[in-house]
Order: sequence, then C-alpha cells, then structure tokens
Amino acid sequence: MSIDIPKDSRAEAIASIQRYFDENMEERIGNIAAGGLLGFFLEEIAPVIYNQAVADVQERLQARVADLDIELHEEAFTYWRRRQNPGRSR
Repeated sequence: MSIDIPKDSRAEAIASIQRYFDENMEERIGNIAAGGLLGFFLEEIAPVIYNQAVADVQERLQARVADLDIELHEEAFTYWRRRQNPGRSR
C-alpha cells in the first residue's frame, strides 16, 4: 500500500521542503527535486510513521473495548431483588 497525500497537501509539502533548504542549507532545491525528495520520504519513511499510528489507534481502541463491560454492564436477574426492596428505583 502506498501512502498518498492530497494534491494541495503535496504542493504545501514541496513548498515547505524548498523553504527548509532556503533557510537551512547552502544550496537551493527546485520544485522537481523537492517533489522527488517528498516522494522518497513518502515511500521510505512514511510507512514507519503510518504503522506506528495504526498501532497507537489499535492500543487505544482495545482499551476502550475493555472498558465497555464496565460502562455498559447491566445487572442480570434483578426482578426479584427489586420486588423485595420496592423503594429502590427500577
């Protein structure tokens, strides 16, 4: 699975790479070279970040699923107990 970004985000990322080179490197980088560098990052490095994000979401969802029993638990076989204690709310 390749990681793609929307066209407008791609354009902003390329502009950001160009600005980074302008402000931090001795050489400037052109639009095509910046696009190539972005493509390299998306293919080579982005999957690591993506996979970590998926793992983080899985962990968070598993914690939420584990809490469902506590949050949504409904006591069973309460009919007779409520009848014995009619002052309790139903």
